[in-house]
Amino acid sequence: MSKIVETAEEQLRQAVLSALGEAVAAGELPAEPIPAFAVEVPGDRAHGDFSANAAMVSAKAFRLPPRKIAECILSHLALDGTYFERAETAGPGFLNFFLSPAFYAAVVADVLAQGERYGRSDFGKGKRVMVEFVSANPTGPMHMGNARGGALGDCLASVLDAAGYQVWREFYVNDAGNQIEKFGISLEARYIQHFKGEDAVEFPEDAYHGDDIREHAANFAALYGDKYLSAPAEERRAALVAYALPLNIERMHRDLEKYRIVYDEWFLESSLHKSGAVKAVVDLLTAKGLTYEKDGAVWYKASENGGEKDEVLIRANGNPTYFAADIAYHRNKFERGFDTCIDVWGADHHGHVARMKGAMDAIGLDGSKLHVVLIQLVRLMQGGEVVRMSKRSGKAIQLSDLLDEVPVDAARFFFNMREASTQMDFDLDLAVEQSSSNPVYYVQYAHARICSIFKNLAAEGIAPRACGKAELARLTSPEEKALIRHLADYTGEIVAAAKAYEPARITRYCLELATLFHKFYNTCRVKGEEEPLMQARLSLCAATRVTLENALALLKIDAPESM
Repeated sequence: MSKIVETAEEQLRQAVLSALGEAVAAGELPAEPIPAFAVEVPGDRAHGDFSANAAMVSAKAFRLPPRKIAECILSHLALDGTYFERAETAGPGFLNFFLSPAFYAAVVADVLAQGERYGRSDFGKGKRVMVEFVSANPTGPMHMGNARGGALGDCLASVLDAAGYQVWREFYVNDAGNQIEKFGISLEARYIQHFKGEDAVEFPEDAYHGDDIREHAANFAALYGDKYLSAPAEERRAALVAYALPLNIERMHRDLEKYRIVYDEWFLESSLHKSGAVKAVVDLLTAKGLTYEKDGAVWYKASENGGEKDEVLIRANGNPTYFAADIAYHRNKFERGFDTCIDVWGADHHGHVARMKGAMDAIGLDGSKLHVVLIQLVRLMQGGEVVRMSKRSGKAIQLSDLLDEVPVDAARFFFNMREASTQMDFDLDLAVEQSSSNPVYYVQYAHARICSIFKNLAAEGIAPRACGKAELARLTSPEEKALIRHLADYTGEIVAAAKAYEPARITRYCLELATLFHKFYNTCRVKGEEEPLMQARLSLCAATRVTLENALALLKIDAPESM
């Protein structure tokens, strides 16, 4: 929460404690220890801006009805010098408090003083957090699940950074193992077919059938001709993979940068095999008595460590499994000094969560420091119907197709409008619509509207100036107060989003902020009011603009000055 809200809560707490102390000293309440009580914001602000349950929780200790205790507190309550102007009792003994104009003035002044740092806090105490997200298979183009995971993972990293964590973004490149072998076999078949025809070699059923494989094979043939037709199969596949894999990874870089995602590191799975890290983790599990041999393979006792069943680590052919490499990779993460590691995975990895956490515990690390955000499926909608194919290519829609169809701002905002755990429909028509029905347009329009207020006044020679607290205390209309209270909530929203790994809280915050600003704009005149009130309202407009810019920056969404 903002420091103004923190101060208000502490003032309230101390005022209640002082009142209780005076009531005890006056003999109105027994001299008993005062239980801890909660200070919170009521669901309905008509009942007060803050409430305290001090009277309710003290009933047992004081052996008195809560209402009687609440009345004693009220009779001794001193609110002078606080951000509160009055208090009242309600129901069986709740204490409700109402904020004074000084609070609203202080919030606006605080936002303007902090500027682009408004909303940031030290909640995370500088703890190191890695967010690993997307990590798409590099054997083909990225799909819609990667589009959602990319937006959500990147915004989650931004939220954690704003909440005071030291954040590291990482992409895990699966450039080893079965999928790379399959990639090589697929490329090899298409390469041979390029020269000898479709019937020359049967294309494996479980190979990669995409047109990108044909394109790679054709381009490789254009560069090297039929040189590799007579080469040993292993050499031929290695050459094809060495050619095509970097191109795929480069395309991933390009697509994700267009999506405004830049990683601190692209970590190669192959580096774990080359360094011996995969073998080392298997040896460690064996030394701990957590492996056994069966049918020529090395198995891990996953069922004893959170998994549903035991898992193969080393296949009978001597090759490590993906799971073995994954254990080594997560061990590597923690050995790099991260306090918390967050993985953003597709919902189909649900069964992998418990066994990976268990594996961390098994090798002597703390599995509770590994957190997994599971992302549900996305349905693309257009004209009220599900869309599965790109109009341009006639194939399954990829991340690059989506970014050709809709603005990046819309994609990033839409994908962060729902919690990761919920399935979502992405409305392609709505994403490109320039109206208040489009959520991102609605939010951006609020920012542009504020900019136009300043621009229009500047054209008339009217410039904003700094306002004192007495002038800002003029902001007393219901619309002004509602808008300022929401500004005050921004820091707390970031912290709540960081705690819950839920960046959707920020898009919801933006939408509500835009709504409250539009209500203020439609009700409260800026131009034409007496100068002190006009300047106070300009300060509120400026504070709203700052907060909108900061929130949109977390989402890496533009804040346009005109629309």
